Amino acid sequence: MKVILAQPRGFCAGVVRAIEIVERALQRFGAPVYVHHEIVHNRHVVDELRYKGAIFVDDLSQVPEGAHAIFSAHGVGRTVEAVAERRRLQVLDATCPLVSKVHHQGQRYAAEGRTVLLIGHAGHPEVVGTLDQIPGPVLLLQGVDDAESLDMPADAPLAYVSQTTLSVDDTRRIIDVLRRRFSNLAGPSVGDICYATQNRQNAVRELVAQVDVLLVVGSPASSNSRRLQEIGEECGVPSYLLADGNELLPSWVADARTIGLTAGASAPESCVDDVIRALRQLAPVELVTMEGRRERAVFPLPVVLEAVS
Repeated sequence: MKVILAQPRGFCAGVVRAIEIVERALQRFGAPVYVHHEIVHNRHVVDELRYKGAIFVDDLSQVPEGAHAIFSAHGVGRTVEAVAERRRLQVLDATCPLVSKVHHQGQRYAAEGRTVLLIGHAGHPEVVGTLDQIPGPVLLLQGVDDAESLDMPADAPLAYVSQTTLSVDDTRRIIDVLRRRFSNLAGPSVGDICYATQNRQNAVRELVAQVDVLLVVGSPASSNSRRLQEIGEECGVPSYLLADGNELLPSWVADARTIGLTAGASAPESCVDDVIRALRQLAPVELVTMEGRRERAVFPLPVVLEAVS
């Protein structure tokens, strides 16, 4: 079988930075360090960091006073920040800079007296944190229907921001509805959505035109990974989400001559390699990497960790 690897795929700069913060904190301060929620949505990454000495907690009350605590790449709200300050935790913030940018946009719009509309998925850690970062009224829009049914005056001062890992197309459709319905609307360009999200979705759209089956390496908890699978299905290509090679079912690829393989932004390349090994147990594999955008973004680390290597 022929296997075409998407380009780009896998880790984005925000995920690389978050993982590196945990690893360098362990080197700099020693184990344990405490991480608020999973640093990224990937079991393999979390398990490896746990083995090295990271302790993952859902509530900062589980962290000893004065200990080192790391906020995950998804970001946190002001309530969590206040708890960390009250418990005198030594915080290292691994929030993706692009998520922080959304926080700042929302705060600026709220300061202008606008009602902020957050486009995102209820319960997602990034959305939970963003809702709590923006002072004043914030309304969550999960789809076009929410935008169509929004009960606000046509000239109400509104602004929108969005979760970074959403479908670019779905987000654009929601924004189009808002622009049609409301005359006093502010918000960033849809092109301002996370570069890694856009690049991976564009690559999958190009990839599915060349393959019989699409395999997406990533966690079901990963919004951006699920979206890559959904794009494949929307394009009429059987598409499957799997964490590693152990989850590959031979029936998925039994009749496929060409297989597309990509990975969500929190999936390590080692898991992609594991899927390739599983495919090679079924048939000889010709491996090809598609032409695609090369990502060169690098986000700086907290100053206290820069000297650690």
